[in-house]
Amino acid sequence: RGSDELLSGSVLNSPNSNMSSMVVTANGNDNKKFKSEDKMDGAPSRVLHIRKLPGEVTETEVIALGLPFGKVTNILMLKGKNQAFLELATEEAAITMVNYYSAVTPHLRNQPIYIQYSNHKELKTDNTLNQRAQAVLQAVTAVQATNAPISGTTVSESAVTPAQSPVLRIIIDNMYYPVTLDVLHQIFSKFGAVLKIITFTKNNQFQALLQYGDPVNAQQAKLALDGQNIYNACCTLRIDFSKLVNLNVKYNNDKSRDYTRPDLPSGDGQPALDPAIAAAFAKETSLLAVPGALSPLAIPNAAAAAAAAAAGRVGMPGVSAGGNTVLLVSNLNEEMVTPQSLFTLFGVYGDVQRVKILYNKKDSALIQMADGNQSQLAMSHLNGQKMYGKIIRVTLSKHQTVQLPREGLDDQGLTKDFGNSPLHRFKKPGSKNFQNIFPPSATLHLSNIPPSVAEEDLRTLFANTGGTVKAFKFFQMALLQMSTVEEAIQALIDLHNYNLGENHHLRVSFSKSTI
Repeated sequence: RGSDELLSGSVLNSPNSNMSSMVVTANGNDNKKFKSEDKMDGAPSRVLHIRKLPGEVTETEVIALGLPFGKVTNILMLKGKNQAFLELATEEAAITMVNYYSAVTPHLRNQPIYIQYSNHKELKTDNTLNQRAQAVLQAVTAVQATNAPISGTTVSESAVTPAQSPVLRIIIDNMYYPVTLDVLHQIFSKFGAVLKIITFTKNNQFQALLQYGDPVNAQQAKLALDGQNIYNACCTLRIDFSKLVNLNVKYNNDKSRDYTRPDLPSGDGQPALDPAIAAAFAKETSLLAVPGALSPLAIPNAAAAAAAAAAGRVGMPGVSAGGNTVLLVSNLNEEMVTPQSLFTLFGVYGDVQRVKILYNKKDSALIQMADGNQSQLAMSHLNGQKMYGKIIRVTLSKHQTVQLPREGLDDQGLTKDFGNSPLHRFKKPGSKNFQNIFPPSATLHLSNIPPSVAEEDLRTLFANTGGTVKAFKFFQMALLQMSTVEEAIQALIDLHNYNLGENHHLRVSFSKSTI
């Protein structure tokens, strides 16, 4: 049969095979008739037929098309034909993939490609002739199975290099304004279809994992965006390839999103990051690029734009600087919450002007911040956090201001005006507090401690808020670690501005450090 026949009828087997006579020659010339499977609406099969592939496309890129939808179990590249067959573990995964790509045209290397069901129910390949494809598939499977980075022992590095991953790891430096999942989606969609995003805080830095359908899109986005500022002079993107090749998103909410599966639950308050992914991610080295003096990403008016984008009301450009200053906070513990406790917690992220706990719905409150930047910052950091044992929800309110009760009307102390409070952290322009805005963390930063107060005094004070003090570090100021973020939030509410004597009122804030 001649050595120039790479594939014979034994390669593709199925009861109704219409391709049993298919032959592809070694030099890739299309000198034998190839029966194309042109029925887009053919019967579903876990084997997919992919056509019009660019000439230089790699096995990894084709496999990456299927990874967001499930495990890829086999691949056959027909390079001379610019075609491939991709086998997924289940028919259900293949159906999801075909449905998704019928709505969003898949591209590889900026070229549209076509995906349809194959007539074959499974893909049988001669592994000796298909060695490279099998090596790549094994490498990807090993990474997927363990959800861990390539260790070098399990997989040969050359099979799947990090540069070929469709998943980017994004760290945001100098985050003076909040960056939301929607803002990331808007920026990164310019380079191709974004399939999934997971955002989370690690080492007190806002980070994200973002998955494209195609590794080439990831490469283009990294080249274009790494080192860029989202807003003027802040929110710098640090982008690296992730060692993960697929993200497992469980919930569609403001922290994670799977754009291929709009049916996912919102999973209120659940961590968006799969623990296995978190473990794998922890092992990845951080990318410390030199900050470039690059122009911001054509998103004017920083936080106002972010606020508007997060609210989903308007497109990014041309948003007024004000933004919405009023937040609606719901699912509060109505037995415990007070205007003062909300003032203290939300005051970490801006100068709270007024607080109103709703008279007819005491598990909800309106909080008016000094400006739209601050309301957006408070919303992005406090939504989904636990306060008095309940996961609170923070959204932008439709109200423009919080009304004070009419003169002489007793509203049981549910509304409070903090406009002239001496406790505002951000009144002074250029205050250091602007550079020390961090997400809620178990570690607290304590300052304004009189010399007479010892470590033991502070440990006792914080233990009395109902939590456990796990670690403590004294310098002129102090770091104190509670056992959970919820305990730290409680301690901050209880002890910020606590009178330690000698005219010293304790200052408490969240820290980016760990002890």
